[in-house]
Amino acid sequence: MELDKMDENDWKYHGEGNKSLVVSHVQVSRLAEQAFRQIQNIVDFSSNVMSSLLGEKFIHSGEVVKLPLEFVRQLSIKVQHQRPAWRCDKVMDIYSGCALCLPNLTSPALHQPTHTPPLCIEIKPKCGFLPSSKHVSKDIKTKVCRFCMHQHYKVANGKWKRRSLYCPLDLFSGNRQRMHFAIRHLIEEPQNNFKIFKGGQCIYSSKEGSDDSLDLNSLLHHLRPYFMYGNNRINSHMTGKAVLNDFIQVLVNALLSGGGGDGGVVMDRQGEGRSFCEASHFNRERIRHGSQGLPSDSVLFRILQTQMLDTLDIEGLHPLYRRVEQHLQDFPKERTRLQIDGPYNEAFLEKLQKCPTEDDGSVEYAVAKVHQYRVAMTAKDCSIMVALVPSTEEEEDDEGPPAFSYSVSILDLDPKPFDSIPRQLRLDQRIVSCYLRTGGSLPKGSLPPLPGGIFAAAEREDCTLLFHPV
Repeated sequence: MELDKMDENDWKYHGEGNKSLVVSHVQVSRLAEQAFRQIQNIVDFSSNVMSSLLGEKFIHSGEVVKLPLEFVRQLSIKVQHQRPAWRCDKVMDIYSGCALCLPNLTSPALHQPTHTPPLCIEIKPKCGFLPSSKHVSKDIKTKVCRFCMHQHYKVANGKWKRRSLYCPLDLFSGNRQRMHFAIRHLIEEPQNNFKIFKGGQCIYSSKEGSDDSLDLNSLLHHLRPYFMYGNNRINSHMTGKAVLNDFIQVLVNALLSGGGGDGGVVMDRQGEGRSFCEASHFNRERIRHGSQGLPSDSVLFRILQTQMLDTLDIEGLHPLYRRVEQHLQDFPKERTRLQIDGPYNEAFLEKLQKCPTEDDGSVEYAVAKVHQYRVAMTAKDCSIMVALVPSTEEEEDDEGPPAFSYSVSILDLDPKPFDSIPRQLRLDQRIVSCYLRTGGSLPKGSLPPLPGGIFAAAEREDCTLLFHPV
């Protein structure tokens, strides 16, 4: 506090006891109230809106907690040097004392302490469908998915040195071959879309803007003990490629599981041609068998259905945003009635679920479509956490592959701000323009995808010559 700038009008009576009288600073109080409301909005949005759409079993909404300010300040100092350099431009709030308390999903509660700690895999799957809106102005958007185009834009702007060959449409296809292919490329080029934790510690990820090669040997060292079974456990050998393939198979099983209950498989409703991204490196002719579709109670199905609330694409939504914006300029108090900034309750959910199919020119229709888009954007940017807990040796079948208990959760369900929509349109235009300008080619100076990728490296690691004395 600067004593020469203190003004009694900035303070208000707070309370008193037998020996003391308490006053509080108005600005600090307002900051704390604003921070509390902002975090409570995240909790409400997650528990009242996203939980209904994605499935309560996948959601951990958390709770708002108040923390001592001195503790928050000391914690901020302690963790500062551990933060990635590219994140340090964002300053930690040390004044409100408010925080969101969530369970540590990297070390699940279902874990029974054993010599083998649980694994947890974090996946940001991104948007899993191609737009079909009549408002789409560039045909390329109906052929190449947003993620694949965005990769070219990020490499061109130096955010990443190497393009990821992961395509969300492969992961969301429900076809095991395509899903295996997608996860393989997430492992080869994780960027910020894939991380592996062991016992709560991150053991595999990549750093933004870095061209450092990923440590395959270290990953295999961590994973191999989880996948030793049958004769492999006895002779202590299992090829690196087999370890990675088993790991991916377990992960695919978890993503296709409904986490309880019998869910039917919903066939791909987008049409055979529209379920593939033209930029995907998966060869369609490789599909030998298996349906194209996701179990209706799986985490990927619920996320995809919520993403598809974006029926107009940003190009079709922006004029409706402008309609709402103009209405709010004329009638500012309507912002509360239309729940632009919340509260995120049952009434908000009802607004977006009961939106008419045809535009009647009303502001109510425009608001409902904007709300739908914001919810869809949250689903496009969420994270899936898959916790894998190895079964005890007594539970395992010596001849079969290793068994795991698993839990699947969805995180990063913050509401997207109403005012971010114009920025989303500009970003969409830049991404599409960049892709069309380069013809899908990578800029000079970017690193090509690793030849054969991490799996080829695993095969090289397996080619060991053993010489025995004669």
